[in-house]
Amino acid sequence: MKSYSKKLFGLLFALALLVSACGGGKAVSEEPVPATEPAAPVVTEASAISGDLVIYSGRSESLIQPVLDAFQAKYPNVKILLKSGSNSELANALIEEQSNPQADVFVTTEIFTIQSLYQRGIFQSYRPVGAELLPAEFVGPEDSWVGITRRARVIMYNTELVSAEEAPTSIFDLTDPKWKGQIAAAGSTNGGMQAQIAAMRQLLGDVDTQEWLVALMANDVTFFGGHTDVRKAVGAGEFKIGLVNHYYYYLQLAEGSPVGIVIPDQGEGQIGLITNATSAAIVKGAKNVPSAQAFLDFLLSAEGQKLFAGLNYEYPLVAGVPLKDGVQPLDDFRLADVNVAEAALDLDGTLDLMEAVGLP
Repeated sequence: MKSYSKKLFGLLFALALLVSACGGGKAVSEEPVPATEPAAPVVTEASAISGDLVIYSGRSESLIQPVLDAFQAKYPNVKILLKSGSNSELANALIEEQSNPQADVFVTTEIFTIQSLYQRGIFQSYRPVGAELLPAEFVGPEDSWVGITRRARVIMYNTELVSAEEAPTSIFDLTDPKWKGQIAAAGSTNGGMQAQIAAMRQLLGDVDTQEWLVALMANDVTFFGGHTDVRKAVGAGEFKIGLVNHYYYYLQLAEGSPVGIVIPDQGEGQIGLITNATSAAIVKGAKNVPSAQAFLDFLLSAEGQKLFAGLNYEYPLVAGVPLKDGVQPLDDFRLADVNVAEAALDLDGTLDLMEAVGLP
């Protein structure tokens, strides 16, 4: 069976141990490492905040760049240096650099990664302006991170190949043999899929979650590295069905593709809609703390939240920010009864389950 030391967080753990051994630091503890005490902002005037701000972002550059541009317009004396990559690549970099941090801010596409890094003492405490408006589950322990936007796990389908009436209405319908070889999804290295599996473990337990994964693979689901490939493949008609975060459907629809969306598991006795959240944190030992704090404040500001909603079709976590036209409010749906942030803390259990079933 393949080892997850070559995958997302197995690799992260291996590097963590290697860095500790080679760098003379302490061995990585399984217990959460307390974040530093919250630091008060050094300056408040936009004109006084300056210098290089190094941001590690697991979000696609095209989705984060408009937000960075707006921040820089507000803080013209800050020079943003963006390092984009997968959540796993950047998490590994943060661990390697822990004794000499190179990043000021980490932005990730889900909570799974940021919770694990919090447990390893990667972040310092900061409670951004606006954090009091967030649901409590989207503020990290010790103010170590904050959620930015929410996204839902949905089913999209090609409307030229599947009618609305025959489209699957539950994620468990994806194991039906009628869809054999016709479904695309993100694989085991994708944070969105990992977070969904973590949520399902909390909702259903390991046995039922494992059975679902095994049945997906038996149904010849094609697993891609990311959701962009999934949504484009469904939009092109290469696959009939895709399991994605909701905004990928809207992005594909905006490109003119014949796609539809299903909000799954809304029936009586079904699990409800699984959601996740993007998140951000300030790296412990950051070299430009004032700019990092200003950036997190901006992410939770009305302007920042509107950008995510308007450009990326996401659900703002700050109440009162309008959604993009056409995006149905989450209040219209029954959500799964799961705390994703808590579910994400059992990293080892989720990775072990994926390894046990051999999820690609």
